[in-house]
Amino acid sequence: MQIVGRRSSLFTRVPLVFARESGSSLEIVVVKDMTDTDASAYGGNPAPKLPTLVRVDGGRVFGAMNVCRVLAKGRGVVWPEDADSDRARNAHEMLAHVMTAQVQWVMGTIVGKLDATNVVFAKVWRGLEGALAWLDENVDAVIAELPARDASWFEHALGCTVEHFAFRGTVAIQHYPALVRFAERWRRGEAA
Repeated sequence: MQIVGRRSSLFTRVPLVFARESGSSLEIVVVKDMTDTDASAYGGNPAPKLPTLVRVDGGRVFGAMNVCRVLAKGRGVVWPEDADSDRARNAHEMLAHVMTAQVQWVMGTIVGKLDATNVVFAKVWRGLEGALAWLDENVDAVIAELPARDASWFEHALGCTVEHFAFRGTVAIQHYPALVRFAERWRRGEAA
């Protein structure tokens, strides 16, 4: 199987972690130009986004979580819909927001070189800070209430996201000490 994406993409990295845990071998097909708007550059994803899983039979699966579901089939993975408290549901929502907001910020202000003071990016930044602060305050409690599992979407996606902030340098992640501690623990896992 192939995964169309970029190693530097947190949305590609999460499936790579799931692939490693499941023992799946994935060939990476690199999207070279993130400004390309042709779906074919993204493995046929009509939304020109990363990643796309290309199966041996030519079938395609779009999006990080969908790819992870394919790779983890039959394993004891805790998915967002398994959250059974408001805090855990909110944690998944805040994580999804943080992942998307970071990409919006990078694509808009770094790749697109648009004005970061624009009201759209100002709101993206404020939402990013608010969601990170909430996650920092709640991450330990959320992890503690996850059911028994082989893996969880929340932990792997959060680990990849926190590391991506350090890689990209967009957010001073040290201002979120609980997230930093979580990422340090997560990073010691074999799949990370």
